[in-house]
Amino acid sequence: MQSRLILASTSTIRAELLRRAGLAHEIVPARVDEAAIRAALEADGATPRDLADALAEAKARRVSERFPNALVLGADQVLDLAGKVLSKPVDRADAIAQLTALCARTHRLISALVVYQGGAPLWRHVGQVRLTMHPLSLPEIERYVADHWESIRHVVGCYKLEEHGVRLFSAVEGDYFTVLGLPLIEFLTWLRARGEFA
Repeated sequence: MQSRLILASTSTIRAELLRRAGLAHEIVPARVDEAAIRAALEADGATPRDLADALAEAKARRVSERFPNALVLGADQVLDLAGKVLSKPVDRADAIAQLTALCARTHRLISALVVYQGGAPLWRHVGQVRLTMHPLSLPEIERYVADHWESIRHVVGCYKLEEHGVRLFSAVEGDYFTVLGLPLIEFLTWLRARGEFA
């Protein structure tokens, strides 16, 4: 029998991926100060990988304190552009600036997933994908942001590969689910090893 699963995230795409994989789950958003955690880690010189992992763990730990018997999934995604971490856009101008910086360059999306139970970590995985964007003109970028702002406004990198954002790329090297922010194959493999599937 499947354990009680709680997703400590408001990400609709992560919830949808779990649902499509046949995993019944609940959604309990983690109330953590991501900006403060990020600032402290960056001040200590944390790598983008460590940043994604630490944020995912903070979310899982917070919700696990309230639901100790459940498997709590904390997830986070970081965009690494030559060592610089890009965050979700603050407005349309920021989205245009970020996409301009990504043009004709390769960046990494780092997706971390940490599972807690009883206030302790059980499992973690950090996946990485390399994406290369086409050279784009400023009018192309402005049109993309104008047409898709409501969809991309809460997304790291200001694009969605599962939607029209796929047109922006010339190459994607790595796992598709990791691009979407959830290393699903690795997680399902771990659940199978635990005997969660009949």
